[in-house]
Amino acid sequence: MISPPIADGLNEKQQQSVTLSEDINALILAGAGSGKTRVLTHRIHHLVSEKNHHADDILAVTFTNKAANEMKERLSDLLRQPVERMWFGTFHSIAHRILRAHAVEANLTPTFQILDAADQKSIIKRLMKENGVDETKFPIKQVQWFINQQKDEGISPQEIDAGYNFFVKQSAKVFDLYEKHCQANDLVDFAGLLMKSYEILKNNQILLNHYQSKFKHILVDEFQDTNRIQYQFIKILHNESNHIFCVGDDDQSIYGWRGARIENIQKIENDFKPIKVIKLEQNYRSTGNILSASNALIANNHNRLEKSLWTSSGDGELINVFNARDDREEANYVVSEIHSQFNQGRNLDEFAILYRSRVQSRIFEDTLRRNNINHVIYGDVRFFERKEIKDAMGYIRLVENTSDNIAFERIVNFPTRGIGLKTIEAIRSHAIQNNTNLFQSAISIKDSLPARAANALKGFIDLIEKINENTKNLILSEKVDSILIQSGLMDHYSKDKSNKAGTSREFLEELVSDAAQYIHEEDNDMNETQGFIAQNTLDSSGDAYQSNQGSVQLMTVHSAKGLEFPVVFLVGLEENLFPSRQSNEETHLMDEERRLCYVGMTRAMQSLTLSYANRRFLYKDFLYSEYSRFLDEIPRNFLKYIKNPNSNSVTTSFEDVKNPPQKMVSSSSDSKYAIGQLVSHTKFGLGTILNYEGSGDSMRLQIKFQKVGTKWLISAYAKLEIV
Repeated sequence: MISPPIADGLNEKQQQSVTLSEDINALILAGAGSGKTRVLTHRIHHLVSEKNHHADDILAVTFTNKAANEMKERLSDLLRQPVERMWFGTFHSIAHRILRAHAVEANLTPTFQILDAADQKSIIKRLMKENGVDETKFPIKQVQWFINQQKDEGISPQEIDAGYNFFVKQSAKVFDLYEKHCQANDLVDFAGLLMKSYEILKNNQILLNHYQSKFKHILVDEFQDTNRIQYQFIKILHNESNHIFCVGDDDQSIYGWRGARIENIQKIENDFKPIKVIKLEQNYRSTGNILSASNALIANNHNRLEKSLWTSSGDGELINVFNARDDREEANYVVSEIHSQFNQGRNLDEFAILYRSRVQSRIFEDTLRRNNINHVIYGDVRFFERKEIKDAMGYIRLVENTSDNIAFERIVNFPTRGIGLKTIEAIRSHAIQNNTNLFQSAISIKDSLPARAANALKGFIDLIEKINENTKNLILSEKVDSILIQSGLMDHYSKDKSNKAGTSREFLEELVSDAAQYIHEEDNDMNETQGFIAQNTLDSSGDAYQSNQGSVQLMTVHSAKGLEFPVVFLVGLEENLFPSRQSNEETHLMDEERRLCYVGMTRAMQSLTLSYANRRFLYKDFLYSEYSRFLDEIPRNFLKYIKNPNSNSVTTSFEDVKNPPQKMVSSSSDSKYAIGQLVSHTKFGLGTILNYEGSGDSMRLQIKFQKVGTKWLISAYAKLEIV
């Protein structure tokens, strides 16, 4: 038996894991909310306090600095001694420590410099320019991503077989140039830390023997998230004289897109023998209904290491399911529920809104703001604080008002058009001396500049004037769309195929959707574009969201991993959104999407709501979709269908909404309008009814007109004729 301090708070399986024999390897399959951090820290406590190992005999590896620091604090409390000297940290911090100690073996000096992502990008850009690699055909971010991906796989430039792929061939060329530059200048990037430390262990048997002998026990957290080089790093450190203790959950492997290999945790039993597998299945977070539904969902995955979570805390509430007509109604429902429960005594920080794609945050941000509810975007920036949105708004602002100096400075050379700092400084100086704005200053000095600078500046001035002329008579959404295209912003992000750039492009498209849904107050002194700019400037201000009462948390499901909340809204459960469209192509991608949904559901402690919309407004138009297949995979006895207040009936089966009947615009029997109906307006011409709000004479109709786009009109004044 172990001593009471170590045994305190451990269930039978946790205690079995902590006290496992030193002479065997272990895989601890730790389900969501099963106390894996407690097991890891108590295992180290047991090895030091009960088995008399020195703390330096133990290597403990985790994935984030936050997790490492949390475990260090817990361990320091348990051992009642500092643990700073212990080999405890992320893969990269451990690799850095080894590399610093053995820099000479890696052909580095002990004072080598570490490159961050911005430094790396700058070097790649310069090398491409010096060696004639066209960045318009080979975007720098994409080449940078390619290089880091190869390093995460442990692949050197010489090992790449490009075949007939010209992009891979050119990227491999840049990779080789980059590696030689780093070696010559004593530089190591983030991915290179692990790759170089692995290589010096692999190529130096004496050094390898030293570390294999030093680390009697190797503990690894979140093993399902390891990539190829991380797995090889652990594997090479392991031999017959030491033992590994891996904690992970294949059902929570959701980072395949950044190199994590789920097969690592699945093949561990063959690579580290003998090994004991212990399943931690008792959950201390969620209610029984949430766990049972989650178990049923994840059981549909193939080749998983089977386990089933359970709790002793009771069944709890059923899972709410809400079917919205559109994404605006979905946001309104979620926010109304938060408002209601807040009034009943819950704190705002007890609520989390989880979504598959970051672009979904905008409509929830807007709805929360309109209802004066404090909120924060966890692990990300708010929609109108994003760089790509600020750049887009910069163009919109300057086209609307050429006196806007802040907008001018932001976009004058973005996307890059050859206007250098010297030219910009000359514009500033002239503006100050002549008490004018930067745009007028640019017009005044352009002919006095050297030919190259003059042509570049003239091109920018002509662009802004051309955009202004071309967008004068367009409605707001079409104007925004046109500005994004003419400015080159949309093209800039379309040429960059990396994941981050793709997301940036999606945010720009969402800005067009936001413009289409903007409702302008006619009695406002500003025109529609000015009103849109003003509203979005207010949205980007952080002052309104500061409160001592906490804030509603908005985040992607990926960001939510490792967190928990009393009340969770998992939104946007629709085909081609969650699961994503790309996952339809391959089984392993669909399995990861299902694991992602499982992670989202198991963040909920007491209350879980799943919602979906029949149509979603994305990039100027409504997209119609079926509900997510994941809803079909949850048994009905764990679900409670919420009646939509704007519908005459409650959904009692998902089959009811696969082919929904045409819904009347108003629930009253005498309404003459219906969604999908063709109508005619004396000024705007023919259009189709897309949506509505309210009823009677105050009813507002959203109509997509064939000539002028989408507009909201009040029924009493619209004088519509049904066609």
